Amino acid sequence: MLSAATHARGAVQSASIAKFEFFTPEQAAEIDAISSRIIPTTDTPGAHEAGVVFFIDRALVTFAKDDQKLYADGLHELQVRVHEMFPAANKFSAATLEQQDQILESLDPQSPSGGRRPFRQSPGAQSFFETIRVHTISGFLIDPDANKRGNRDGAGWKAIGRENEHMFMPPFGYYDKDYPGWQPNPPAADKPKT
Repeated sequence: MLSAATHARGAVQSASIAKFEFFTPEQAAEIDAISSRIIPTTDTPGAHEAGVVFFIDRALVTFAKDDQKLYADGLHELQVRVHEMFPAANKFSAATLEQQDQILESLDPQSPSGGRRPFRQSPGAQSFFETIRVHTISGFLIDPDANKRGNRDGAGWKAIGRENEHMFMPPFGYYDKDYPGWQPNPPAADKPKT
């Protein structure tokens, strides 16, 4: 995941045109459009600004290699769904935002209108929509400072209001008494009365 996060961060910060490792530029445009509807840009940055498409691209050649076929088949089936629902749209990214939302809702097995479970190969298999949703959220919320890796400028953390200054500090205890900063609690008699 760190490799994918590093790739995403570098790609969105680069002045040159980023090269994809798994997606074609056309597929990347579709993935960017899908992830941008899962986490849209509002008054806070969305998946597009965080470079989620670059995270997913890198994931598919590293830790998520097993999902390559799911993405390839899913993108093809998505285009079929686009043509079924909106014949005038030649691809998902060309549909209006409202149409894109309707298309994605029809793919979501959790939604009331997603009656059938599209792109499901077997009862236990993860669907294309479920997988891209997980990858989008992961790419959006990954730690932006893990060795200067992560989504661009911590867009995901800013969107949810998470501060980057947080870090785990175990409480001082008996075994920590020799470390700098440790001070014993004052005896009960010395405590001020409230």
